[in-house]
Amino acid sequence: MRKTALTILFAACTWCTYAQQQFDILIKNGRIIDGSGNPWFYGNLGITGGKIMAVGKLPGASAKNILDASGLVVAPGFIDVHTHIEDDERRQPTADNFIFDGVTTVITGNCGSSENDLGSYFRFIDSLRLSVNVASFIGHNNIRQAAMGMAMREPTAEELDRMRNHVARAMKDGAVGLSTGLIYTPGTYSKPQEIIELAKVAAGFGGIYTSHMRSEADKVFEAIDETINIGRQARMPVEISHFKVGKPNWGRTAEMIKKVEDARLEGIEVTVDQYPYTASSTGLSSIVPSWALADGADSLRARLRNPAIYKKLEAEMTADLKRRQRKNFDYAMVANYGPDTTLNGKSIMEINKRWGRKSKPANEIRTILDMMEKGGAQMVFHGMDEQDVEKIMQYPYTMIASDASIRVWNQGVPHPRGYGSNARVLGRYVREKKVIRLEDAIRKMTSLPAQKMELGDRGLLKPGMAADVVVFDPATVTDRSVYEKPHQYSTGFRYVLVNGEVTLAGEHHTGKRAGIVLHGPGYLKQDQK
Repeated sequence: MRKTALTILFAACTWCTYAQQQFDILIKNGRIIDGSGNPWFYGNLGITGGKIMAVGKLPGASAKNILDASGLVVAPGFIDVHTHIEDDERRQPTADNFIFDGVTTVITGNCGSSENDLGSYFRFIDSLRLSVNVASFIGHNNIRQAAMGMAMREPTAEELDRMRNHVARAMKDGAVGLSTGLIYTPGTYSKPQEIIELAKVAAGFGGIYTSHMRSEADKVFEAIDETINIGRQARMPVEISHFKVGKPNWGRTAEMIKKVEDARLEGIEVTVDQYPYTASSTGLSSIVPSWALADGADSLRARLRNPAIYKKLEAEMTADLKRRQRKNFDYAMVANYGPDTTLNGKSIMEINKRWGRKSKPANEIRTILDMMEKGGAQMVFHGMDEQDVEKIMQYPYTMIASDASIRVWNQGVPHPRGYGSNARVLGRYVREKKVIRLEDAIRKMTSLPAQKMELGDRGLLKPGMAADVVVFDPATVTDRSVYEKPHQYSTGFRYVLVNGEVTLAGEHHTGKRAGIVLHGPGYLKQDQK
C-alpha cells in the first residue's frame, strides 16, 4: 500500500515538473493523433533540444516559441518508405515537395537502385544537410552491375562473393536492408537463388527485404510468391513496394492481400506500401523486353539495326500490349524526355502522330524504340483501377509512400505523387470518400513505417521521441498536384518540425535544413569498423 502511494506521488511530481517546464517549443490546443492508431485527444506538446519532452494537458507550461494548433491536428512527421532522392539532393536540399506534404523522413535506395557506396553517401548527406531525414536501402541492381556489368547470365561464384561483400559493407554503413527492382536491368536477369543469397547477408545485420516485383499485372501472383519466398528463405521481414495491380487482374486485390495474410499467418513479417493514384511512373525501358537491354545502350542500338531482332522485338511488344488489354499506347505519358522537352506531358500515341506516323501499334512501337535509342524517357503509365487502390489502402498493413524524388520546381511533367501523396490520402480518401479513418491514415504514415524500418525514435508522439511533428487542418488539407499541372504544393499543413526545428510555418518553408541520416540496425560507427 505504502509503495503504491509513493509511486503515485512520484508520478504526480514528475507530471507537475513537465507541466510547469519551460520548453523550447510548445504546441498548444491541438487534436493530438499520436501515430499509434488510438483516437485523437486534445492536448499540448512540449519540445526541448529536438526531443519531445511531454504530451498532455500540461497546465502552466510555457515556451520560448508557442505554436497555436487550435482546430488543427498534431501528428508525428510522416515517414515515406519508398522514395528515389538520389541525384536531386544537391539541386533541392530543402526538399520542398516532401515538407509541404508533411514528410519529415524519406527512405531511398528502392527498386534495386541506390548509391553504390552508402558510407560515402551518408557522409555527403550529413555534410549537405537536407530538410528531411534520410535512410537508405542498398540496391541489388547497383551491386550486380558493380560485380558483373549488364550481363544477362547467372553470376560466377567469385562474382556472387563480391556481391555478398558489397551487401555486408553497406549494412555496416547503415543500410536498412536490401532492395530489388526485378523489372529493371540488370536485376531482371537474376534468378531467385541469387537474391536469396544476398538477402541472407542483409538479414544477418537485421535488415529487411523490399522489392519492386517482377510483375504487377498479368503475373502478379507469381511475383508475390517469389517475393515472400525470398523472405522465407532468408528469414527476414519483407516489404512489397507500391503494391498494386494492372490489367488483366483488376478486381483481384483481395486475392493478393490473402497471399500476404497467409504469409503472415505462417510467421513471415510481410507488409506493403502504396501510392494513392491509378497511374504509375517509371522509365520507358520498362515496356521494352529486358533481353534487348542487355549489355547496355550500345548493344541495344546494334540490335535495333538488325531487321530480324527488330521484328522479334516488335512481336513481343505487340503481344505485351494485348496482354495489358490495350489497343495502343495512349496510356503511356512522357514525364521527361531530355532530347526534346516539348514532348513532356504527351502520350506515345500523340508523339507518334506528331512524328508523322499513322496510329497503329507497330508505328507506336517504332516511336518508343526511337526514343530508347536517344536515351529513353521518364514516363507516367495510367493502368490501375480506383477500387483496387481503395481496397489496398484499407488493408491494415499498408503504408503510404510516394515512390518519388525530390522535385525540382517546373522541371518536366512528373507524376503528381511526388507533391501530394499524403495530402491526397488525408483529403480525398479520409475526408471526402471516408475509405479509412484519420487515425488509421496517420498510423500508416508514421508508426507503421517506423516500426518496419526500425526507426526507434520516430513515428510516435511520446516523451523521448525525436521531435518530427506535423500540424495540419483536417478540413482543408488538399493535394493540388494533378497530372496536367503537377508542380503544385499540397496545402493545409500549418507547421512541419524536423528534429525540433520549425521547417514549415504558415505554409511557408523557413529554409531550415535539420534533417539527419538515420542508420539501419547493422550500423557500425567508423571507430568500430
